[in-house]
Amino acid sequence: MARYIGPVCRLCRREGEKLFLKGEKCAKNSCPVSKRPTAPGQHGTSRKKLSEYGQQLREKQKAKRIYGVLEKQFRMYFDEANRIKGITGENLLKLLELRLDNVVYRMGLGRSRTEARQVVRHNLITVNGKKVNIPSYQVKIGDVIQVRDKSRSLDRFKEILAVTDRRAIPEWLSSDQGELKGIINAIPTREQITTDVRETLIVELYSK
Repeated sequence: MARYIGPVCRLCRREGEKLFLKGEKCAKNSCPVSKRPTAPGQHGTSRKKLSEYGQQLREKQKAKRIYGVLEKQFRMYFDEANRIKGITGENLLKLLELRLDNVVYRMGLGRSRTEARQVVRHNLITVNGKKVNIPSYQVKIGDVIQVRDKSRSLDRFKEILAVTDRRAIPEWLSSDQGELKGIINAIPTREQITTDVRETLIVELYSK
């Protein structure tokens, strides 16, 4: 399945809540979710009560959309989380949080995860001094993530930081926005992952 390239606000409306896929626009009154809180499409105004399976499916879709992961990729993350020692649902969220594009977003170097993914793909990021342009790259404890020396003066980052400078940085991550640099201090715990996802429903869905 190809990556979705349509209006991302439709995805938020489909889930019935803001997924913050467009950065600062999501916080404005002009956000389509605020103006039209119904699902897109002809029958969007007639929401029916979801079945147990429907709730599980919607939670999986929501997690995929928040982190910008395709179906096959998401299933691979789940299988890996299931193999790792610990609670499968929490392991899944940890793997998603430790994607390089998500870390760049958490550092405030992207107004949205989509923009953070572009920053990575455009060869603007290094990990431990080496250029990495793979958004799904899994960072580890002690890794140093930084904007390349040649790219630090770009107006793009000045514009981004003007919006994200007040964004809270997770406890498991250190961020120096002056140096456009971050360090992975620890593997995030479930309490430190602020993404509003009920991971137990996802586990139930894949366990059928």
